[in-house]
Amino acid sequence: MRTTDSAFSDPEICSALLRRIHTELNFPMRFMELCGTHTAAVYRNGLHSLLPRTLTHISGPGCPVCVTHGREIAACLELAGKDGVITACFGDMMRIPGPGGMTLAKAGAEGASAVVVYSPLDALRLAEAHPDRTVVFLGVGFETTAPATAATVLRAAAQGMDNFALFSMHKLIPPALEALLAEEDAGGIDAFLLPGHVSVVIGTAPYRFIAEKYGKPGVVGGFEPADILLALLALAGMRREGRAEIRNCYGRAVDADGNLRARALISSVFEPADALWRGLGSIPRSGLILRGEYERFDARARFAPDLPDVPENPACRCGDVLRGRIAPRNCPLFGNRCSPANPTGPCMVSAEGSCAAAFRYGA
Repeated sequence: MRTTDSAFSDPEICSALLRRIHTELNFPMRFMELCGTHTAAVYRNGLHSLLPRTLTHISGPGCPVCVTHGREIAACLELAGKDGVITACFGDMMRIPGPGGMTLAKAGAEGASAVVVYSPLDALRLAEAHPDRTVVFLGVGFETTAPATAATVLRAAAQGMDNFALFSMHKLIPPALEALLAEEDAGGIDAFLLPGHVSVVIGTAPYRFIAEKYGKPGVVGGFEPADILLALLALAGMRREGRAEIRNCYGRAVDADGNLRARALISSVFEPADALWRGLGSIPRSGLILRGEYERFDARARFAPDLPDVPENPACRCGDVLRGRIAPRNCPLFGNRCSPANPTGPCMVSAEGSCAAAFRYGA
């Protein structure tokens, strides 16, 4: 019988799993998750207070809004200020501080054109409603959201919507993982809780290098409490036995090969390119840009926005949080000059940001 999602939040099941983890994890283990939904789920469900002290949770660069680089935000602000342009983006993007603390929301209040949409198709509809202006969709997200953006570009091409453009800031998780692991000490990470949503699209094969090249185990997990506990139990077992494998503990949603149609959709519209990541810098082939046949929809080609060097606030440690170097509360601005109501850095903007989650749930 297929197990329902509700079973994965059953208190008795979770209590049994916690007892096993406390019994079996009698050695230190530092695990990193790379998904904003995992970040929020760990904090929201109070797992920090329930897991053994031998287990250390580290949040990595799994929040799309958080990893958007300051230079990209500067370019977004430039696009929003251009005559004849409407920029459209998801709500969290409106609040990311750019140069001088300027945000798209503040720029909009001062006369720039920046509006919130709930999908890239909404941005295309906006272009249909304003044929005299160019609508630029500010595309952020990992492999999870890229298929919807690709489908929108295909529809724009089919409809001949030349007043629609995309400023692609889409990023790919496996190259970021590679960059983290290539660092000298990899932040002391022992194991990885791999992102469920991304894995629905890409499957498990792209993570093999974690085990084969770096000798660390990884487990794809879901987002209910028992999902996370099952994944941690599997990671603990592999660490205890000295084995490094990639396992899938989210079989009800993730296939080994991922979603072949979604992957084909992405590859038909996009190609990999170097991309900027907050805290990690430029990572080779970690971003998605439009293929040549769709260049007419590329806001970079059409408007050539500047990506200037943007000095980071030296007191904001968002980049170190994203690399797993410090916990959110170790940032000197946390809860003082930086909160979800008044964010200094992007890790406090999105509900999926580790700083925002730690602040909201008091962990």
